[in-house]
Amino acid sequence: MQKTAFCFLISTMLLLSSVPAPACTGISFSTQDGTQMQARTIEWGGYNLNSKLIVLPRGQKNTSLTQGGKNGLNWTNKYGAVGISVVEDGFIGEGVNEKGLAAGVFYFSGYGSLSPYNAKKAKKSVGDMELVRWILTSFSNVEEVIQGLKKIEIVPIYPPEKGQSAPTGHWRIADASGRSIVLEIENNGQRHIYENTVGVLTNSPSFPWQTTNLNNYVHLLPGPVSAARLGNTELKAFGMGAGMLGLPGDITPPARFVRAFFYLHTAPQQPNAHSGMLQAFHILNNFDLPIGIEFAPGEKTSGLPSATQWTTVTDMSQPALYYRTMNNSQIRKVDLSQIDFSAVLYQSVPLDLHAEDIQELSF
Repeated sequence: MQKTAFCFLISTMLLLSSVPAPACTGISFSTQDGTQMQARTIEWGGYNLNSKLIVLPRGQKNTSLTQGGKNGLNWTNKYGAVGISVVEDGFIGEGVNEKGLAAGVFYFSGYGSLSPYNAKKAKKSVGDMELVRWILTSFSNVEEVIQGLKKIEIVPIYPPEKGQSAPTGHWRIADASGRSIVLEIENNGQRHIYENTVGVLTNSPSFPWQTTNLNNYVHLLPGPVSAARLGNTELKAFGMGAGMLGLPGDITPPARFVRAFFYLHTAPQQPNAHSGMLQAFHILNNFDLPIGIEFAPGEKTSGLPSATQWTTVTDMSQPALYYRTMNNSQIRKVDLSQIDFSAVLYQSVPLDLHAEDIQELSF
């Protein structure tokens, strides 16, 4: 990467840390026929993330970015993959490879803390924003990822502001067997890998705290609540769903974690990938953020139509990536079985080629 381009990247990422934080929500599930799937949103209200659909072929050579420039780990794509980028084409926010290994990064504000960049270890360092790309193109399952992580340094691409740690993410990694893990790095490089048995991930605080917090909602139950009499007063529900009274409705990461958990685990298990995909999009409809809610009264907002810039559903059993965007709610599918990753060229394609075209119907 040219020095000027790298400096521009640094400026962009520093700006990213100074505007409202991303608010991603993810779920993982299986269907009755054994299809393993996961889905997520990505929210960012500050400006357009300029996300692209990225096709990564086998055999492509890569060098990771570090704070020293493009001088990090060298690797060659063992597997082909498809993903969606954020800010830069090399920064894959969510994706899946031809073996059904899926990975995504979720913002981890105030908790994520990587090892400081060490120039002497540059050749085995992978920038945090390039970790998903490295995972997808290098491994076929979760266990391989766990072993591979032991051989690299994960470093922030840009230096933190004075007295602060550089904002970074935590990562969701899952494979076609249904195994799903969360990778979190705290306290200047302390790594933790958690088995994700609850099927949910949002942002801060840490994953164990989020799962423990579910116990605060042990009273919630799906369905109606029977009328009760206390003294001479009969108490009865106003309508359906009274068993979920008290479910948190705000947009903080803990509230979204709880809400996603209950929506996911009270939803009926769908028979196959198609119906599972549709249900996942409907569940995640509940996490679309209107653009203004992230900004204080009187604060200038961006011109985006939504803070939820895109939503994806991934089929890991018959690898496919479904997505829709803030500009176009039509669901689009990329079927990885239809791509010859030994012959296809690297591609970077706008998510909405014709997002401005809205068909007008006349009667």
